[in-house]
Amino acid sequence: MRQLYLDYNATTPIAPSVQEAMLPLLAEHFGNPSSNHVLGRAAAEAVEDARGQLAILLGCDPDEIVFTSGGTESNNLALKGVLLREAPAAGGHLIISAFEHPSVAAPAQFLERLGYDVTIVGVTGQGLVQPAAIRAAIRPDTRLVSIMHANNEVGTIQPLRQIAAICHEHQIPLHTDASQSVGKVRTLVDELEVDLLSVAGHKMYAPKGVGALYIRRGVELEPTQHGAGHEAGLRAGTENVASIAGLGRAATLAAKSLDQAHERMAALRDRLWQQLAAEIGNPLVLHGALVQRLPNTLSVAFPGVSGQELLARIPELCASTGSACHSTGRSISPTLAAMGVSDEAARGTVRLSVGWQTTEEDIDRAASLLLGAWEGLRTQ
Repeated sequence: MRQLYLDYNATTPIAPSVQEAMLPLLAEHFGNPSSNHVLGRAAAEAVEDARGQLAILLGCDPDEIVFTSGGTESNNLALKGVLLREAPAAGGHLIISAFEHPSVAAPAQFLERLGYDVTIVGVTGQGLVQPAAIRAAIRPDTRLVSIMHANNEVGTIQPLRQIAAICHEHQIPLHTDASQSVGKVRTLVDELEVDLLSVAGHKMYAPKGVGALYIRRGVELEPTQHGAGHEAGLRAGTENVASIAGLGRAATLAAKSLDQAHERMAALRDRLWQQLAAEIGNPLVLHGALVQRLPNTLSVAFPGVSGQELLARIPELCASTGSACHSTGRSISPTLAAMGVSDEAARGTVRLSVGWQTTEEDIDRAASLLLGAWEGLRTQ
């Protein structure tokens, strides 16, 4: 049975040229980048080359990038790094949205347990954070606002520039979790006007276990991992050189093909939606239909069925009912709950995400399988 992969928002395969960039650093150039000999220098050069490659994609200076183990560590470093510079007694207030990824929501809860204050702003039914809600939530002791760039389940892209303008009026830094958007849409930090931005390698055809945090020059963080002072003293630990090199190569690939890939994936996404909607009609709900979304992401609610049961009938289709990082025990995703989606629609929701390798044949096959499974569940 040939597998049909439409779960690129959960993870992407490693691109062939990314693997090529990594292999020499696993075999020949295996030195510690902190070592002052030829193998160590080769490893250090690979890390700095990758830093420069990622900087080009983000439109920043290389020394504004800190490599991490992935999006989760980057988000933790951003939130804790800003808040922990002052004790809770000195005043520390954090603002996040109601549908942030767990790697933002959980650190916020941790900080709250330490005594910091956290405000969670709601989102619209279309899945947008309203800038006015951020303005209303800001207090004199607000230290950081963290709003994701693009939602990982429904793909809605947030109005970061408007939010940034409000934050900067009050001299508050803005962090964004861009794990789902980097490599799919433009993420130039000066266009977004963000001060901190998180990257996850495995969402952009690099390996798992590597990521980065962009830190605008002048923003000060407290390290959350201590040791020998790697990564400008902000992330101790010997660098994951091969994976960092892979992330750098992936950034170069994304920068070269961004516009073309955007157009192609949007066409595939819309082709799938049109085929499903043509057969099911108005009862089929497209989450975030009225706002800008990631070009590869389609979150739809199949009427009268469970999304989990629907996918269970199609073992050859790799897709999901929501984020891979949310608890599987929850029947309704926190994202859909925050958007005010009804229990029935949330229960029937399936997230389908296309990628570089997806073809029109894949889309047509997926539509046929999904419609067949839906009809089967409706008639049993």
